[in-house]
Formats: sequence, structure tokens, C-alpha cells
Amino acid sequence: MAVSPAAAVEKVNGLLEERDYGRLFAVVHFASRQWKVTSGDLIQIENHIEAECGDRILLEKVLLAGGEKFTLIGKPLLRRDLVRVEATVIEKTESWPMVHMVFWKRHRFQKKRTIVQPQTVLRINAIEVSPTLI
Repeated sequence: MAVSPAAAVEKVNGLLEERDYGRLFAVVHFASRQWKVTSGDLIQIENHIEAECGDRILLEKVLLAGGEKFTLIGKPLLRRDLVRVEATVIEKTESWPMVHMVFWKRHRFQKKRTIVQPQTVLRINAIEVSPTLI
């Protein structure tokens, strides 16, 4: 059974007004990766960002957002006034040392490199959707 686009928008607007959507999730583009997040999640990013520990930041590149009964898909991104994803910088640290070893057999060649990468941990505080789509 096909549903017209106007009817679908009206149904989603009704769910948003009543706040009857359950736990929200979002797919955000951050640090050259896509992350599926819900409120309370922790993400570990492989580089440092400009914010200090304890700062709240907005993740503005939201590709997709939804709940139990609906999903909003961006082309490619959702509007900034439609979905708001807020995070807090929890920790800025470095990864454990990773050893990169190059060895050529029968040539007496060895090269050993230790790699330590910066890391940032973010906690997703809230995902909010505006009360109407249009």
C-alpha cells in the first residue's frame, strides 16, 4: 500500500508533536567517519579536536536521524534547524604504543617504528528533533 508524501509528512509531524518516537538515534559525520549514535554513547576519535575537556560541542553534519516509528534521511545532510546532536569532550589522550616492524629475510634488514596516535573521547549528551518537519 503506497502512502503519499504529504500523508507521510503529516504522520511524522504528529509523532514529533506528541514526542511519541522512543529513543532517538542519529548518523553523524565527524572526523572523516560516520558514527551511529544515541544519547549516552561514547565515541573514540583518532585525533585531537580544538575543544578542551569538559567543553560541549555540536555535531552539525547529521546524515540521518530517527526513532522507533520514523527515520529522516538527508540528501546528503539534514537541515541544522531540524536535528541537533550535542556532545561533551570527556578525555584527550594518546593510544597505546603500536609497533610497526619491517623485516626482510636473508638481507639483514630490520626497521622498527613505534606509533602513538592522539585520541579524543566524546559522550553524546542529547539528540533533539524539531517539533515539525516543515
